[in-house]
Amino acid sequence: MIERFLKQTTFTSVEDYNKNLEFIIPENFNFAYDVMDAWAEEAPDKLALLWTNDQGEEIRTTFGQLKAQTDQAASYLQTLGIGKNDPVMLILKRHYEWWVVMLALCKIGAIVIPATHMLTKHDIVYRNTRASVKAIICAKDDYIISQIKLAMPESPTVKQYITLGDEEGFHNWKKEWQQAPQFVRPAFVNENDDTMIMYFTSGTSGEPKMVAHDYLYAMGHLTTGVFWHNLHEGSLHLTVADTGWGKAVWGKFYGQWFAGATVFVFDHEKFNADTLLRQMEKYRVTSFCAPPTIYRFMIREDLSKYDLSSLQYCCTAGEALNPAVYEKFLEKTGIRMMEGFGQTETTMTLGTFPWMTPKPGSMGIPNAQYDIDLLRADGSSCEDGEKGEIVVRVGDKKPIGLFKGYYRDEEKTRDAWHDGIYHTGDMAWRDEDGYYWFEGRIDDVIKSSGYRIGPFEVESALMTHPAVVECAITGVPDDIRGMVVKATVVLGKEWKDKAGDNLVKELQQHVKRETAPYKYPRIVEFVDELPKTISGKIRRVEIRERDNNK
Repeated sequence: MIERFLKQTTFTSVEDYNKNLEFIIPENFNFAYDVMDAWAEEAPDKLALLWTNDQGEEIRTTFGQLKAQTDQAASYLQTLGIGKNDPVMLILKRHYEWWVVMLALCKIGAIVIPATHMLTKHDIVYRNTRASVKAIICAKDDYIISQIKLAMPESPTVKQYITLGDEEGFHNWKKEWQQAPQFVRPAFVNENDDTMIMYFTSGTSGEPKMVAHDYLYAMGHLTTGVFWHNLHEGSLHLTVADTGWGKAVWGKFYGQWFAGATVFVFDHEKFNADTLLRQMEKYRVTSFCAPPTIYRFMIREDLSKYDLSSLQYCCTAGEALNPAVYEKFLEKTGIRMMEGFGQTETTMTLGTFPWMTPKPGSMGIPNAQYDIDLLRADGSSCEDGEKGEIVVRVGDKKPIGLFKGYYRDEEKTRDAWHDGIYHTGDMAWRDEDGYYWFEGRIDDVIKSSGYRIGPFEVESALMTHPAVVECAITGVPDDIRGMVVKATVVLGKEWKDKAGDNLVKELQQHVKRETAPYKYPRIVEFVDELPKTISGKIRRVEIRERDNNK
C-alpha cells in the first residue's frame, strides 16, 4: 500500500531517511477511499479492527466488512442531511462505532470533530458555537446525554442529535443506520486543502483553540505508523488513547492502516494496569504505544505474571519520558521504548526510528517531513547543548501533516505561525548526535536566583526515587529568589503512610544527588493525583494557579 504514496518505502539509516523520504501526493486524496477501500479490494478478508471491551464483548472486522459498514453509515448520514463541509462532533468514547463514523464522514466530505466524553454543558455549547456544529453523534451514556440536553437551547446550529440507543430527541443509530439506501459516492468529495478534521486543543491554559487539518493530514501519519511504530501487515497494534483527543488518530487510525496492521481496541471505563496487561496477553498484542503515565503504572506491576512474549515494539508520546521509567521497563521486558514528539497541530515531528539507538529520555531526531530548528528568544538558531524553542520552518509549501491554522481565529494563528515559522511553544536542547531533549513548555520554565530551571529535568531526577509514581515541578513566587522550585508528588501505595517531613528531606537530598543541587525542590507537596488535560498532560498551570490563590 505505502508504495502508492512514497517513492522509497524502506530505510536503513538516519541519512537514508532524511535524504530519500518523498511523498507521492494524489490529487484529491481521501483516506477512506484511497487507503481503506483500496485495502478492501486488495485484501477483503484481512483483519482490520479487533475491538473488545471490559464486558467481554468482541468484534472482529475485516477490511471488506469495514468498507460495507462505512458505506452504509455514509448513506445514513446523508439521509440526515449531513454532507460536504458540515461539522459533526463525535462523543463516542472508545465504542466500536467511532471507527465506522470517522470513515463514513470522510467519505462524504464532512468535517469531523472528535471530542472527549468528559465535556460539560459549557464545553459543548462553546464547541457548538465556535465551530457551527451541525450534528452530534454520541454514546448512549447518561452523563453525555444530560450535558448535551442542557446545551441544546444554546446550540442553534445543531440540527441532528444521534446516539447509540433509544433517547427522546435523538436519532437511534443502532435502529436506523442499516435501513439507509445503498451508498452512492458523491461526484466530488474533497480537494487536498479542504478541512477534514478539527480538534479543540485540551490546552494547559485558556479556552481551547480549534486546530484545523486538511485531507493530507492523514497521509502525514503514514510515517507515524509505518516508521515510528514500525508496523507491518502482521502487526496487532494497541495505542492507549481516548478517541476525544489527537493521539487516537496517531495510534488507532491513519498510520496503522497505511501499514495494513490490525488495530486493537480495548474499550474500558477506568484504566487499570493489570487489566490492560491481561488484554495484551490474551490477544497477543505485538506493538504498543502509550503515554509515560501508563508505563509508570505498568512497571509497578509484577510483569513476570504476564505472558508478553508476543510484544515486539513499544513507543511513547504525550509527555516526555523519564529515563528511570525507560530503564525499568527495559529491565523488566527487554524492550527499548521509542519516544516521539508532536502536537495536535502536527503529526510526529521528532521521533526515534527503528534504525536508531534510542537514548533514554530523548525524543529522537526530526522527522524528515518537517524542517525542525531550535530558536533563541531573539529568533536566532541555537547551538548544540543550548536550550531553545522547537519550531517548524515552513517554506513555500506547507509540510504534510502541519495544521492549516486555528479555525476562525486569525490572531492566534499569527501568534503561533508567522515569518515562515510555526512556534510550538515547547523548549528542548539538541545533543551532538542530533537527538532532542525535552525541557518543558516556555511558560513552565522556572527562573530562580538567576538560574533557568526546566521542570522536566527535576521531575526526571525525582522519578528515580522508588517512592514516586508521578510528579510535577512548578515555580512558587519567592521574595528573595524570585521563584523557588516546588514538587507536587504522587506516592506509590506502599509509601503513602510515610508522607511527612522525613520523606520530604529524603526526596530533596535525592534530587541534589541526581542533578545540580540548585534545582532541588524547596517545597514538596504530596497529593493523590495530578491535574491533567484530557490527553493526559500534566496541567502545571493549574497547580500554579492553586498555589497563587492560597
